[in-house]
Amino acid sequence: MRTPPKPPRRKASLLRRLVRLIYLVPLGLAALFLVLAIIYSQAHPPSMLMLGRWATGQSVDRIWVPFDDISRHLVATVVTSEDARFCSHHGVDWVEMRNAIEDEEEGAGRGASTITMQTVKNLFLWNSRSFIRKGIEIPMALGLDRLWSKRRILEVYLNIAEWGEGVFGAEAAARTYFGKPARQLSQHEAALLAAALPNPKRRDSRHPRRAQLRRAAHLARVAAPDADWLDCLVRK
Repeated sequence: MRTPPKPPRRKASLLRRLVRLIYLVPLGLAALFLVLAIIYSQAHPPSMLMLGRWATGQSVDRIWVPFDDISRHLVATVVTSEDARFCSHHGVDWVEMRNAIEDEEEGAGRGASTITMQTVKNLFLWNSRSFIRKGIEIPMALGLDRLWSKRRILEVYLNIAEWGEGVFGAEAAARTYFGKPARQLSQHEAALLAAALPNPKRRDSRHPRRAQLRRAAHLARVAAPDADWLDCLVRK
């Protein structure tokens, strides 16, 4: 009489562990994000690029300044340039996202990252472009928009954005390129810094090229530092 084969217990056990891991890893990452977001809501957080430079012995030039010590011209031009609907969306601009997807299908790539998404990427994620990173970035941006005020998101963004090799934040950028604190930036100077943000390592605000000058002139014309939409940044 034949003995029936034993059930594959080892395979079933391995499968259960794998399923448990699939559930636990996202939960762990979400918990870590929540803890760090709460800590960073009061601290002066470094960006992942800054941490990487420190870890490899490279210099980091960053001087943290509060939101009120940053020129309103810079606030207005950066928001106009990077995320015109910053005050009206909830971390993700679905209109721009849809337009970016349609452009990608037509072969014309464009960015759709909001300032909140860029802040999430700079604080918590890696820098290379990928669908995996974007898939993580979107829910984190929606969460950060719930946890922080618009003012705090922009304050952190302006203090960790890269403005050149080893130059991070508005204060370091203002002192490096114009020899003055961020609160004293003129409209033209602020527009030059905002125009450099898409590619700060190749766009020197001290010696701008023609394309950067054209972009800065446009931003200086359309970005109003006393615009009504900036009222969302008054709330702390």
